[in-house]
Amino acid sequence: MLIGLINRLEEKRIDLSFNVNESSKIIESENTILNDRSVFLVHGHDEEAKQKTARFLEKLRLDPIVLSEKPNEGRTIIEKFEKNGNVSFAVVLMTPDDVGYKKGDQENPRPRVRQNVILELGYFVGRLTRSRVVVLFKGSVDMPSDYHGVTYIPMDDDDGWKLKLARELKHVGLSADMNDAV
Repeated sequence: MLIGLINRLEEKRIDLSFNVNESSKIIESENTILNDRSVFLVHGHDEEAKQKTARFLEKLRLDPIVLSEKPNEGRTIIEKFEKNGNVSFAVVLMTPDDVGYKKGDQENPRPRVRQNVILELGYFVGRLTRSRVVVLFKGSVDMPSDYHGVTYIPMDDDDGWKLKLARELKHVGLSADMNDAV
């Protein structure tokens, strides 16, 4: 009877180690960057900034992933993120789409970004690391206070941001041709 129990325990141990190895393979594959030319573009309601940035990424021969340009396929926003989040870089557009103020200080409203943009910024900093996330911002938008180490580039009217963004993309190994940036 004891030998039978030992054999069953041995079988369970083998099954458990197989499941652990399979789980780590799944986690490993989820964290792997699948497409080295794909760049996720996080945006709010500023259509002009979104289009300008997406078309610029295409000009650099990169593949911008813009969720609003993808079919919903009956998916929730989180499911769309999971499906399209295996990218090598993220560009986060912080545009003054909302207004906010400190509690009790309604007299001093400040322009701020959509809250989903802040959430998505955190998602990609966690997924890709700070070196693979750039924030492009317009105007005097209220910035999150605890994202030190993330690169912030102002979207100036003279399009100087394009060269700075291309330099960041090239720095992490994306094959962005600097000649295409001008």
